[in-house]
Amino acid sequence: MTLHIVGAGLAGLATAVEAVARGRTVRLYEATGIAGGRCRSFFDPSLGRTIDNGNHLMLSGNRAVRRFAERIGSAGELAVAPDARFDFVDRRSGRRWCLDLGRGLVPGWLFSAARRVPGTIARDYLALVRLMLAGEGTTVTAIVGEDHLLYEPLIVPLAIAVLNTAPTEGSAALLGRVLREALVAGGRTCRPVLARRHLDAAFAGPALDWLAGRGVRPWLHHRLRGLEFARGRVSMLRFAEAGIPVGPEDAVVLAVPAWAAAELVPGLTVPTETRAILNAHFRVAGLEGGLEGAPPAPLGIVGGLAEWVFVRGDVVSTTTSAADAGMELEAGALAARLWSDAAFALGLPPDLPPWRVIKERRATIAHTPAEAARRPPAWTAWPNLFLAGDWLQGPLPATIEAAIRSGERAAELACGVEGAAPA
Repeated sequence: MTLHIVGAGLAGLATAVEAVARGRTVRLYEATGIAGGRCRSFFDPSLGRTIDNGNHLMLSGNRAVRRFAERIGSAGELAVAPDARFDFVDRRSGRRWCLDLGRGLVPGWLFSAARRVPGTIARDYLALVRLMLAGEGTTVTAIVGEDHLLYEPLIVPLAIAVLNTAPTEGSAALLGRVLREALVAGGRTCRPVLARRHLDAAFAGPALDWLAGRGVRPWLHHRLRGLEFARGRVSMLRFAEAGIPVGPEDAVVLAVPAWAAAELVPGLTVPTETRAILNAHFRVAGLEGGLEGAPPAPLGIVGGLAEWVFVRGDVVSTTTSAADAGMELEAGALAARLWSDAAFALGLPPDLPPWRVIKERRATIAHTPAEAARRPPAWTAWPNLFLAGDWLQGPLPATIEAAIRSGERAAELACGVEGAAPA
């Protein structure tokens, strides 16, 4: 049995690694010239540094990320913060605070004013419990109103970061499931995790090396043009270069974006709305050894264009989620505004350093209740055709953790693992 995997993004790589680990023969196809998909890195000559196309924050409780990194030998490329601490600054007032969840199971932080949002008391955080219990079809703002003390300083940045969708339209159920996974087990599962060097060194590079060591190398520049069906199964992969037969015992996993899957699979319902993410990278002279006192986690900004600031060596990076309104603005103007926020937050000089702005127009699906209801399962109407991707049905929104879980799930289904078959 050969498993044909179309797409070498993180979901496709996770599918391939899981299938090979189960002893399956794998052929991996990628439309572009590089693997990694939206979780990729590249050398930027204007900065003289390798940068990520986007900044990604993981948590210590992301079990699939941890399992995948350990299997491919890249666990050392992930930096885990010692504490579940998240620092914030208000761009307008200059007020600073932290949300410090500690390390244990008992939420002692609720009873310490220094570890909460200023001006709040313990019972205000019952809003998080209401989100955890939210049903499908409800928005975040419908659960925690705009007049709530936590709405602007915590709920808004949390919802936008997790859902890449404004809280006024974002799914409360999806956000609530993330909170349940992160908070129920206490602060030990909420410690921030970042790639030490860059995403390629943490994921795509080691995964490709692991696969190559087992005889699997991706077929790059192979864009799938269509599927052919016979006797109720996928029988042919039609690439621009040639058709590749799918044997009677073979299976296919499409680890492609939702829109691409909809074009390939007849009758497939997928989310159609997307949301953009805006990232910027700045090389700051004098920071070669890193910024002294910089937090081990990204610094959150309330009231600015930049929403999160990351520091890795002499590169300062910003992320703005649900950034569709900024996609048409000129890159230089965006860089100036984003750097102004970052410099303010980190106490750096205001002069604009060398920069690179990256606009991901279709960064993720929109995580609205309506679009969440359109997320399909990993199986299809054809018994040898499966799907992988962070846009599929699942407990999490589109994240690295969701992508890896989806790949593992698709491999289990394609390999006929007991207990993995659809109900």
